[in-house]
Amino acid sequence: MDRALLKASTIALRDCLKLASGESLLIVTDAKLRRIGTSLRDAALELGADPVLIEMQARGRDGEEPPESVSRAMMMSKVVVAPTARSLTHTAARREACKAGSRVATMPGIRRDTMIRCLSADYYRIAERTKRMTDILTAGSVLRVTSPAGTDITLPIEGIKAIASTGLIHEAGAFGNLPSGEAYMMPVEGAAEGVFVVDGSMAGIGNLEGKKPITIRVEKGCAVAIEGGAAAKALRAKLEPLGRAAMNIAEFGIGTNDAARITGSILEDEKVMGTIHIALGNNVSMGGTVNVPVHLDGIVRKPTVELDGAIIMERGKLLAT
Repeated sequence: MDRALLKASTIALRDCLKLASGESLLIVTDAKLRRIGTSLRDAALELGADPVLIEMQARGRDGEEPPESVSRAMMMSKVVVAPTARSLTHTAARREACKAGSRVATMPGIRRDTMIRCLSADYYRIAERTKRMTDILTAGSVLRVTSPAGTDITLPIEGIKAIASTGLIHEAGAFGNLPSGEAYMMPVEGAAEGVFVVDGSMAGIGNLEGKKPITIRVEKGCAVAIEGGAAAKALRAKLEPLGRAAMNIAEFGIGTNDAARITGSILEDEKVMGTIHIALGNNVSMGGTVNVPVHLDGIVRKPTVELDGAIIMERGKLLAT
């Protein structure tokens, strides 16, 4: 038995999801993440819960729906945890499970080392930091993000409520990633303008360290050009078949987890304190209207973030918390 992984699984279920003895737990996994799924099952049994593990075929992309049978099972479970190769966070299945009162944690592409390292973090401290940043974003009107790599993008956010992904998923209907730690929101649809340069990592592509970054030009809230090397070509191949909706600027987020590191796994990378991320595609989970089966985050290193003219992050250092 992998004791380190079992310990991290126990923390995820006991502390982050507040799984109680006798509660029903559904674990949704696939062949790629089977090891994580079985560790969570073993931890649940030790906690006295009633786990069911479903292994489905791995989805082809982040945001693709699971089979209908899995969706129904998610709605019927008090607690759902989904270590899957592709993200179920921005799916109707996750949203409907939460509407039914399930507490849902998604763990897309999670690695053993990520789980062990990041689930040992102080989540109550992360939650406090994340909630403060969420309040600051919610009160703002316009974000401007710049970076040494060439990012210069303006994101109107007036009237949008930011979301705190704290890692503490304790209430019925709550959801989040594990590991967690980000304050995020959708920008006003059709309003973002400028350029952002993804030089950290890109969902579905991996770590860009030592590689040519991806430069994304944005007009009226949509990516109109994606340039760079092989990574840019791969990103275009994922988005272009889905049409204009996939180019939507879906999310702006700030990482708040001080234990996270850029590894090439977007689950961890978007939580790294000192980075921001901007996502393309689906924004329905954040209250938007763009419902397309893809949601891909790009990480920007050493960003400077201005909110209504006040600097809240300078070259990767949070100033507003």
